[in-house]
Amino acid sequence: MEYVYIILKILGGMGALLIGMKMLSENLTRLAHNKLQTLLNKTAKNRFACVGIGTAVTVIGQSSAFTTVMVVGLVNAGIMTLFQATAMIMGANVGTTLVTWIVSLTGLSGAEIDITMFFLACAAVGALMLMISKKEKIKSIGSALAGFGLIFVGLMVMKNAFPVDGAEADVIKNIFGAKIHPILLLLIGIALTALLQSSTAVNAIIISMTATGIMIGGGAGNALYFVIIGTNIGTCITALISSIGANPNAKRAALIHFLFNFFGAIIFTIILLAWKGFADTLLTPAFPNNPEMRIALFHTIFNVIGTMIFLPFINLFVKLANLIVRDKKKEEEALPLAELDERLLNSPSVALNYLYQETGKIFTYAMNILNLSFGAFLKKDTAVKEKVTEQNGELFAANKKVVSYLIKLSATHLSMGEEKTVSSLHYVLNDIMRIGELADNVTKYTGHYVNDNLVFSQEFLTGLEAMYEKIKNLYVLSLATYLFRDRAKLKEVDAQEDEIDKDRRTLVATHIERLNEGKCQPQNSSVFINLVGNLERAADHINYIAHSIEQSAVSKGVLTYSN
Repeated sequence: MEYVYIILKILGGMGALLIGMKMLSENLTRLAHNKLQTLLNKTAKNRFACVGIGTAVTVIGQSSAFTTVMVVGLVNAGIMTLFQATAMIMGANVGTTLVTWIVSLTGLSGAEIDITMFFLACAAVGALMLMISKKEKIKSIGSALAGFGLIFVGLMVMKNAFPVDGAEADVIKNIFGAKIHPILLLLIGIALTALLQSSTAVNAIIISMTATGIMIGGGAGNALYFVIIGTNIGTCITALISSIGANPNAKRAALIHFLFNFFGAIIFTIILLAWKGFADTLLTPAFPNNPEMRIALFHTIFNVIGTMIFLPFINLFVKLANLIVRDKKKEEEALPLAELDERLLNSPSVALNYLYQETGKIFTYAMNILNLSFGAFLKKDTAVKEKVTEQNGELFAANKKVVSYLIKLSATHLSMGEEKTVSSLHYVLNDIMRIGELADNVTKYTGHYVNDNLVFSQEFLTGLEAMYEKIKNLYVLSLATYLFRDRAKLKEVDAQEDEIDKDRRTLVATHIERLNEGKCQPQNSSVFINLVGNLERAADHINYIAHSIEQSAVSKGVLTYSN
């Protein structure tokens, strides 16, 4: 029965650890907010900058799996190149070493002042801030502190789960102290990490065991560190699973993550097998009385040196991934509509920028439908109606996908500003759909134009074309304003929209004038006034899309597609 209690305590401690990491990750990401997005926007072709950004994002997210899955999503969306992704993945491996150092701080508990008690107090302070404060930022800080404290609560529970003395302790020490082949230890690290989906959780268990005197492989030589190497390979499973169903480039990004960790593991496995005194020479002198810190030091050496070795060969990794994962021979050309990647839901600021880009594409698609229908009116082409109806169906399907994505995003932990942005995007989608519906109306007026044998003067058609040119200019201004969240352009947008309103009034007034003078057929009026009115309403919706940025909490600037 005692062993059941031990297992339950380990599982409980692990649960507290993982919940703490989730709370810390979510709230640090929320606090970083647009800074995270700014970092991602600056991923140029400089490999060192990309490594730095990958490290920073992992420190914020407290998980290399978080960063890698997000990178797979960005590559899948076409936002990031494989070169950038590879460098960021390397940076993610460096960033994750900080988490291991935090976990290893339990090793300081033997000091005169138990430093972990201060970290445990963070849970109480954070909970107090969360309950008392009404300010969103303070609540996020409180949640992050509570999460940080919970990590150490989990670690302390796991540490205390292992008996220090007695019959049970002797049995456990004999089991783990037995000599195990290094390759088997490496496979154990891979299997445990793949099962728990967290290398940090496995490292925490190893550190907790070590802190209570349970030494894997009897603590002799390099035995323990083969398990650590295995965890680095096991953590790739998350990204590989995430890439299922993604496009070839996203699969390549996940494969590169695996190849990088796999080759690094081979190099260090050979080093540890060949250099029996590796741990005694490099690790023990640094922390002679603290095996937990030695684990963190090895984890850092492994990831930092691996990054230094492979950083110059990023292009080779990309070529190898391209060789293994081939493009499909024939792929139908994708419509320029949203292909939303749920991998980005864990990072709301990134997901919202991604949505701006995708809704911008749908906006353009709707405007192309309007252009098509207006051009058909001028040419008296009724055959276009079928194509407009078909494209409006695609527009509706894209709108449905984005709305579904927004609902899923709303179910995550959003800040108040992010919730306002999500709300504004719902309105934007409504405006886009209205543009498509107005385009459909224009095709109906074309039908009346042809079937009823209506005749419009060249003066009217010229004035109508001039008005529509202003609508196209308004679209260009609005799209730029929307994508780059450039509030300074709103005055230009409003000025252009005012010009279109004036044109509508002028065209209608001129038509009534000609009608009174008998120069225009009365049966033209319905089509004339409705057509001009519908085009002006389309301009209103284009204007509303630009003004939606006033409700946005997303920073200025947009992720750009990479070639």
